[in-house]
Parts: sequence; structure tokens; C-alpha cells
Amino acid sequence: MDRVDLIPPPAGDDLAARADAYASAPLLNCLLRELAEPAAEAGALRTYRLPGVDRLLRVRGTRRPAAPEVYAAGRWHHIGHTELVKLVAEELRRHTGLSNHDLPAEMIDSREAVAALLAARARATAPEDPYLLSEQSLITGHPYHPAPKARGGGPVAGWLAYAPEAYARFPLVLLGVREDEVVEEGDTSALDALGEAPPGYRLLPAHPWQLDLVGRELTSAFADGRLVRLGTAAFDTWPTAAIRTLHAPDRDLFLKFSLDVRITNDIRRLWRHDLEKLRRIDAEATKAFAGGSAAWLSDRGYRTAGFAFEELAVLVRDGLHGHLLPGATPLLAAGLVEGFAGNPLENTRDPAAWWEAYLRAVVPPALAAFAGHGVVIEAHLQNTLVAVDADGLPVQALFRDAEGVKLLADVDRAAGWERLVYTLVVNHLTEIAAALAEHHPGLDPWPAARRELARHDLPEIAGLLASPTLPGKTNLLLRWTGADGADARYLPLPNPLARPVPER
Repeated sequence: MDRVDLIPPPAGDDLAARADAYASAPLLNCLLRELAEPAAEAGALRTYRLPGVDRLLRVRGTRRPAAPEVYAAGRWHHIGHTELVKLVAEELRRHTGLSNHDLPAEMIDSREAVAALLAARARATAPEDPYLLSEQSLITGHPYHPAPKARGGGPVAGWLAYAPEAYARFPLVLLGVREDEVVEEGDTSALDALGEAPPGYRLLPAHPWQLDLVGRELTSAFADGRLVRLGTAAFDTWPTAAIRTLHAPDRDLFLKFSLDVRITNDIRRLWRHDLEKLRRIDAEATKAFAGGSAAWLSDRGYRTAGFAFEELAVLVRDGLHGHLLPGATPLLAAGLVEGFAGNPLENTRDPAAWWEAYLRAVVPPALAAFAGHGVVIEAHLQNTLVAVDADGLPVQALFRDAEGVKLLADVDRAAGWERLVYTLVVNHLTEIAAALAEHHPGLDPWPAARRELARHDLPEIAGLLASPTLPGKTNLLLRWTGADGADARYLPLPNPLARPVPER
């Protein structure tokens, strides 16, 4: 079911109003976290002051704020997404002293994309497989980004066929690269089994959207024979929540491609500098998860063409079956928060036991990788799969994406710990806890989370449990000021872990 903080859909289920609600929720989250000052709370209504524009803003709900209103001329006035974008832009201009014409356009693009996705979902058939359904459920997307569903401003027809949120599935485009132009590292043998390349060529699959985006740059390579078209694969792939990463279940394989589109904070290319350090980082992550019940989905290797190194790069990632516990069903953690048919977070009869099992699956391996191996995984919602048993109880965590991993050999330990706390606690556990409590009123998830963290003998744990604040990433300010997407900036958020917990 599509939800925004469990608020019922507008009367008549108006698509425009639903698109406004979905697009407004993460933008409001950013505004309230980064710029607004709490003013009052009355039941489900919360009021804030926007200091830059000196206006009062009122919203309904908590996890996914909705129904924004501003106070003017002695009464409250509802504002839609377009008016909200104007209000946020003016507040940012006054707060930073900077102008930015691109981000408001991305906010509008994100809302238009949501409308297109909602319309497409109404006509499409959802996948029956629970894992695929969880990957393709993210209509809201990143809950603390001002434009999480922006698709680069291009026409809907150019990207909708490849959108996971529209339940897309499609075959890969198969290219042949002349052997003397191939650049690869690691184990890429799975690519050669996707089709057949002519003599003197190696197989190189391509994401059809990426090929559309960079096609003109490849004209000379096709003309002189460095690159040839070999048709399409004989099987479909499903785009995951990451959009540019595709799942080929028949081959038990994930393939990650470059995509020359800004998704959230970054242009989603496979950058050369990341690919060239991939094997070292992935090897350390693989070692960190060896022998335990949790799993690391290895980024085995990459292949590309030397004349289009980043544009045509494809990364080969482990599939699921060799890592899953027998009888377990993997689900995307971000999908558990967003909601989908059969979501065990919503349907569990014992939410306290479910939450304790979730913590046991997710927290220990992330902390062990940090403490025992110096590996800082990016344990946020979209990089974590949680496998559940036949009763929907979490039994295993699977982590992915070496591109986001940091090694303590390369970064300061304090900075690495801050990053782990942000991705694991703020971005991940806080969202799961809020969704669980929303579906099961009366549950306080934080005593169990505190107990689980306290079990681990890391010098940083005591400080985490005593600190009044946690680091919250400022995506709105980061994007408005034009900072690099990888240049995380944090502001202090109240720490729900920092309160006494009775012994159990």
C-alpha cells in the first residue's frame, strides 16, 4: 500500500494531490531538520518558525510530514508543492546569502516524476517476488532529500520504462567491444555468459537508458568498429531501488552501470577513481564478513571500453542465492520503511520480538566490520537487505555497494565512526524504528536498540549512548550551496538512545 505517514489519500484519490503529498514529505523533512525552529505542538499538528522569511509553518504528522500550511493575514493557508518549493528557496536564500536556480527545478522535477510514477503503477503489474517488490516500492525514496525522485529533468518518456517504481523490467542491450579496447579488473566472467560476441570482440552489456544518454558520444566507435551492437539479452532484468543497478534473477547476478543523470546528490557514473580502488575495498569488505551469518554481496569486478571508460562501465556484483540462509526471503530495508504488500514490519503480531530480531541481524555485523577489520560499510536503508524466515522474523542481513565503503586505513577513525553512526543509526535504525512504532502504537523501540548496542565492546559505544545528539546529514543545504555530494556535512539531532533504560 502507498502511504505517507498513514494519512489517508485525498478525497477521490486525486493523483495530483497524492503526488504533492509524496514529493512534499521529504522536502518538509529537510526544511524542518535543517532550517526551521520548533514553535508549538498540538496533537498531530506541529508548528515551526522559519527565521529567514519570518513565517510560521504548520504540518501534520511526524515521520512523513503532510498538509503544510503557512500563517498569514490572521489564518492558516494550505500550500501545495509548488508554493512549498518557493517558500524553501526563499528561506535558503536568506539563510545562506546564496542563490540557486537548479535545485528548485530539481524539486519540481521530482514532484513531476512522482506523478508519472503513480500513474504508471496504476497501469502496471507488480512483481510477485517479495524481494523484487520491496526493491521497487520506493515512491517517497530518500526521506531526507529535497528532490529524491528527480530524473535529470528529461522527458518522462525517456526514463519511465526503466523506473523501478513503475515496476519496470527490460532486457539488457548487448554490445561487443574490440578486444584491444577492453579494460577490466577482477572476475567478470559472468558477462561472457550473457550472450555471444563475434571473434575479436568481448561482450559488454549496457543499460538502455545510459546508451540513450551517451549514444552520440559513441558514434565514431560504432562507425570504425571498436564497438558493435549485438541486440538484446534473451532475459529480462529488474531495476533495483538504486535505478542503475539491475537484478538478473535467472542468472543470480546484479549489474551496476553508469547513469549520466543526477539522482539525489550525485551524477551516477561509475567514476574511474572509484573503479580503480574497487578491488582493494571489496576484498577488505569480503574478508570482514567471512564466516558469519551476515553476508557481503561482493562487487567482483568491472569491464568497460578504454575509449569510454566511465560511460560504458559495468560492475559485476554477487547474486543472492549463494549468501542467503536456507528458507530465508531477502527484503530491501528501505522497502520495509516505505511499505509494500506483505511487509512483515507492518504485519508482525509481536513487534517487540520482531525489532529485537532485526537489531540482532543488522547491528552486530556492521559493528564487527568496523571494530575487527577497519571497514566502514555504508549501512543505510538502500544498501541493506534483511532476510526473514517463513514467519516474517528477521534472521540475516546482507550488505552491498563497495563504492560507499570506507577503510580506516584511509580515513580518520572518528570520521569513520561518525559515518557509520549516520548510515546505521540515523539513516537506518531511526527510520525502521519510526515505521515500526507508527504501525504498532505504544511500542518504544529505543530501549532494545540501546541494549543491543551496549552489548558490543567498542570504545565509541559509551559515547554514542551518552551523547545528547546524533549526526544528521544536511542534504538540503549541501545541495543549495553546491557542495560535492560525497562531502557529508552534519548537524546535531536529538539522540533517542541517550536516556536511561531499565534492565530487562
